Amino acid sequence: MSQVEMSVPELGESVSEATVARWLVAEGEAVELDQIVCELDSDKASVEVPAEAAGVLVARLVSEGETVDVGSPLCRIDTAASPSAKAPESPRAEAETDKAKSSDSPHASPAAARLLREHDLSPADVSGSGRGGRITHADAQAAVASQSKAPDPAAPTPKAEQASAAESSPPSGPRREKMSSLRKTIARRLVAVKNETAMLTTFNEVDMSAVMALRSRYKTAFKERYDVNLGFMSFFTAASCQALQAFPAVNAQIEGDEVLYFDHCDIGVAVSSERGLVVPVVRGAEAMQLDEIEREILRLAKKARDNKISIEDLRGGTFTITNGGVFGSMLSTPIINAPQCAILGLHNIVERPVAIAGEVHIRPIMYLALSYDHRLIDGKEAVSFLVRVKELIEDPARLLLRI
Repeated sequence: MSQVEMSVPELGESVSEATVARWLVAEGEAVELDQIVCELDSDKASVEVPAEAAGVLVARLVSEGETVDVGSPLCRIDTAASPSAKAPESPRAEAETDKAKSSDSPHASPAAARLLREHDLSPADVSGSGRGGRITHADAQAAVASQSKAPDPAAPTPKAEQASAAESSPPSGPRREKMSSLRKTIARRLVAVKNETAMLTTFNEVDMSAVMALRSRYKTAFKERYDVNLGFMSFFTAASCQALQAFPAVNAQIEGDEVLYFDHCDIGVAVSSERGLVVPVVRGAEAMQLDEIEREILRLAKKARDNKISIEDLRGGTFTITNGGVFGSMLSTPIINAPQCAILGLHNIVERPVAIAGEVHIRPIMYLALSYDHRLIDGKEAVSFLVRVKELIEDPARLLLRI
């Protein structure tokens, strides 16, 4: 018998384990080369695992929900067997196979198939807008929205609903749900970071008047010239790169008994997706202009929203920026994105009274937070880094002139 044993693939820097979120192929089913056989959840992303050979999947070596180490055995494929070599062993397994076949149509992306299955929709009833008629996540979302708007002819009237509710009022109490495998993995890793680093946070505030005036004055011309909006994130990314080059310890990592110092600035930018926050990396940001930074952030954010973010998009960051201000956060202490040694937290912009030359003025103020690993970064370096970012944002001419 000629068999190929597949192992859990590399999942990115500092990621040593993952959870089997879902099997897409049952034991005894035929698989093609590069066909997706299962999905793995790490603390950074959901990863699709393609078949390494064509044949029959004869053994799934781990179960859904089980946590596995990178490099450990995942499944076996018999390249010489026929699809009837091993059938599902129980009616339950057979039902699961049927469910996978019906909901995970080859014309639906994994994220789209998952969403359709959660809302009891069939891929056969959804028109795909992707290449070759493939159903994208956006197609699935539209189908779900259409379903929720459609009236149910068998739905009870409001009076009937009230009567039914009065007859069967359930006892009040907490609602219990099983924690997702992705959330469990994230929880373990965040606790590990807190336990394994000497994390401190320093704060400062920045007057956003100059950047806001510059952005307001040139946003239309910028959009026309570069076909991308001018946001605040590009300013903070560029400012961080200059500050990182002035204070290289903030852009370093601890590896055993050694310190790795990076000449480049690969900036992780936290963006929101349906599975939570992910941190894709803007590579070589120190050499980019504002329009290039904005375009790259937009590209990565779109991939995250479409659930197409890859491990390569997440790999190799040297520093991270997270913007809780988009959700209304005034102040927070962000947790370091290991193995990095520092993370910059941005917050919402609020008009506040400030004293300038003995007079009170109302200015748009943002609070900044830098969490850092005190094992490598001294307090002086951390504070000086944050002050440099503040100075560059408050005088963007210095930022653009790189002085």
